[in-house]
Amino acid sequence: MGRWRPPRPRGSRYITAEGAQRMRAEVKYLWEEERPRVTLAVSDAAKLGDRSENADYIYGKKRLREIDSRVRFLTKRLEEITVVAQIPDDKGKVFFGAWVTLEADDGGSLCYRIVGPDEFDVKAGLISMDSPVARSLLGRKLDDEVEIRQGEAWQIYHITEIQYRE
Repeated sequence: MGRWRPPRPRGSRYITAEGAQRMRAEVKYLWEEERPRVTLAVSDAAKLGDRSENADYIYGKKRLREIDSRVRFLTKRLEEITVVAQIPDDKGKVFFGAWVTLEADDGGSLCYRIVGPDEFDVKAGLISMDSPVARSLLGRKLDDEVEIRQGEAWQIYHITEIQYRE
């Protein structure tokens, strides 16, 4: 049995303006600050002599490969994504970029923003539009019921607020 695995399906090609800005800032930081610093460290380590047993040299080269790989990925991804900065005309429906507040029957509430797969952060309330929760929310209206799976149980929530912020 080999190590080959089929490639993961590509995520949606949409991103918010803030997400695209963060990706560009990461590329700039990696290319203009991190890479020159690591290159200098590798150069200094190479001057010390035997490179085969020089941990600074070995790990520095590894870090350079990681930086180059990340910059290459981000650059390609930025070329193929579509930045969605326009607020939809129908603000009463859940679309990409919406902040959605959900309330359960027991009084508990959740607040999520639907974003692209490159910028999701569940702790910050940013969920990918490809996630099951976001897919169940997209296209819904205010006061609609939504079933969301939490662990083994299904919880019913009501959409109490839909916001689009500049």
